[in-house]
Amino acid sequence: MTPQTALIALLLLSTAGYYLGRKRAMAVADKTGGPKTLHSRPVYYGTLTALWCAVPALIIFSFWMMFESTVISNMVISKLPESLQSLPADRLNLIMNDIKNLVSGNIVSGEDNPALQAAADYYQYLRSISHGALFVLILTLCIAAVSVLQNRIRPDLRARNHVEKLIYYILIACSTLAIFTTIGIVLSVLYESIRFFKIIPLHEFLFGFKWSPQMAIRADQVGSSGAFGAIPVFTGTLLVSAIAMAVAVPVGLMSAIYLSEYANRKFRAFAKPLLEILAGIPTVVYGFFAALVVSPIIRDTGALIGLDVSSESALAAGLVMGVMIIPFVSSLSDDVINAVPQGLRDGALSLGSTQSETIRYIVLPAALPGIVGGVLLAVSRAIGETMIVVMAAGLSANMTLNPLKTVTTVTVQIVTLLVGDQEFDSPKTLAAFALGLLLFVVTLILNVIALYVVRKYREQYE
Repeated sequence: MTPQTALIALLLLSTAGYYLGRKRAMAVADKTGGPKTLHSRPVYYGTLTALWCAVPALIIFSFWMMFESTVISNMVISKLPESLQSLPADRLNLIMNDIKNLVSGNIVSGEDNPALQAAADYYQYLRSISHGALFVLILTLCIAAVSVLQNRIRPDLRARNHVEKLIYYILIACSTLAIFTTIGIVLSVLYESIRFFKIIPLHEFLFGFKWSPQMAIRADQVGSSGAFGAIPVFTGTLLVSAIAMAVAVPVGLMSAIYLSEYANRKFRAFAKPLLEILAGIPTVVYGFFAALVVSPIIRDTGALIGLDVSSESALAAGLVMGVMIIPFVSSLSDDVINAVPQGLRDGALSLGSTQSETIRYIVLPAALPGIVGGVLLAVSRAIGETMIVVMAAGLSANMTLNPLKTVTTVTVQIVTLLVGDQEFDSPKTLAAFALGLLLFVVTLILNVIALYVVRKYREQYE
């Protein structure tokens, strides 16, 4: 019995509970003079039964799956030979990983270890018992909830009020979960960043002009510099993002204005979905296009006019990234422009304004908060892009504003630093978290600025 089976059974039981609750409400209504005698409509009695069937079982399921692996691992460790139990914690964790790999069939070594095989069999045995007990517990909770609700369904039961209150608490729980997830992500990045700043001074990271996070493992190792100045990395990020936004914002905004204000209905119905197809193309395809088509064109064009263009350049990555981001700006701006009340347009036109003047002085200022939101989303998309930069802009952290040179970005460096088996004790690995924290702060500042602009113009036009 797997957890997926338990969830499917829970879904079926909740559906059955809905129909049983609704049927019970109809039966009670028939005995007491019809549906008008019920406090709520029969659908609310069914929904209340389904919620009481599903919510407690889902809570139990979540906590069960959260602690199942830890409990089983501790029980398996207690059954290991004394020689294995006395190993250091990190070595014991590796042994538990080997046991879990044996259970899942991911055998990375051909070495036959009877103790590990016995532990893997015991682990699988305990997990099967756990899944069976979980299924029985969910089944019992669902049957008990349906039975209790069946007996409590009466004409005076305020089913609608109970359903709305339960949904209210569910929404609060979901919002709280999202908040705590965000807090957990920030705290985890902050904790690792503090570890990094204990090794590398904060001022050296923020104001350093050289990025070369190669740390020596041995005393005689060559080719290691250990320079962690983040300015070249963020300069490359801002350069590529600026090029991308210089392409995406004008083209996307003008496309939105044309589609919403000038294009006829047939052309709009054809052009808008075609434009939004760009958003569905995988970024690796854009990366191939940038590396194999755009970069050679830029290099050859630069050679014709005497410019020294790198085979991988910020310009190629920025141009292709801008094309990728056009649908974000265009689609959101189009929706916001269409949401501007028609009365504002009619009033401007009735006073003698031309259509272009109406768009410039009435429609765009009224839609500015939504447009700023769309542009902010596009900026976040540009800053967080990795694949195109890796394939078209390179990995060299050059301190330059020349778009024809090779640069790198924050996200590319984070991926590079965390690729492979890394120990989270070296500055090289911890630098990824410091970059992530700094990127989070920069994005937060952009959000604050955008909110200020949105609120200022929203108060002006509402």
